[in-house]
Amino acid sequence: MRAVPAIAVTLLAGMALAHDGEDHGQGATTLPDDRLAAALKDAPTALPWQVGGPFELTDHTGRTRTQADPEGRHQLLFFGYANCPGICSAALPLMADAVAELEAGGVEMAALVVTIDPKLDTVETMGASLAKVSDDLLGLTGTPEALDVAYQAFQVEFEHLFDDPEHGPIYSHGSFIYLLDPEGEVLTQVPPVLPPEQVSAIVRKYVGG
Repeated sequence: MRAVPAIAVTLLAGMALAHDGEDHGQGATTLPDDRLAAALKDAPTALPWQVGGPFELTDHTGRTRTQADPEGRHQLLFFGYANCPGICSAALPLMADAVAELEAGGVEMAALVVTIDPKLDTVETMGASLAKVSDDLLGLTGTPEALDVAYQAFQVEFEHLFDDPEHGPIYSHGSFIYLLDPEGEVLTQVPPVLPPEQVSAIVRKYVGG
């Protein structure tokens, strides 16, 4: 685990998105060109904290997955939950669209979603729910102990707000998307309020392409 680089645009988002009954899927905000250029110009710079570390979870196909990508790809990693119809974070479609744009430009990427609700998000249920957003999203779950290792490594905080009669448990949780290198080291954090092309521009600052 090391002090990770970041860029100024990560300061533009709050630390959490509440799944509060609103549809966040259209919440992306475009930065003005001058502000985006300023944010990207000096990247990377150092974050004043350390984040990231090893974990061992199970993906929605039943395979063991660690922080390192088995295919040697860079990775976008988000902590949330898959089974939240109608009130899902903007992060999932954003990740999927950014990965599609990056791969079209020759940058190989993986998009990972680590559940914060392993009772709801299981190996059997995560895949179908994520596929409603994109086939490129890979869900990760595990035992409470294994998940807690990941939560602590990435300093993930979340809170159970209430139980919705239709959708089940509703959480407030951290909203940053982590960019990892193929070995699983954190390169930067990206707020989920940017459109895919701006996320792609940030990623290219770190991985090229």
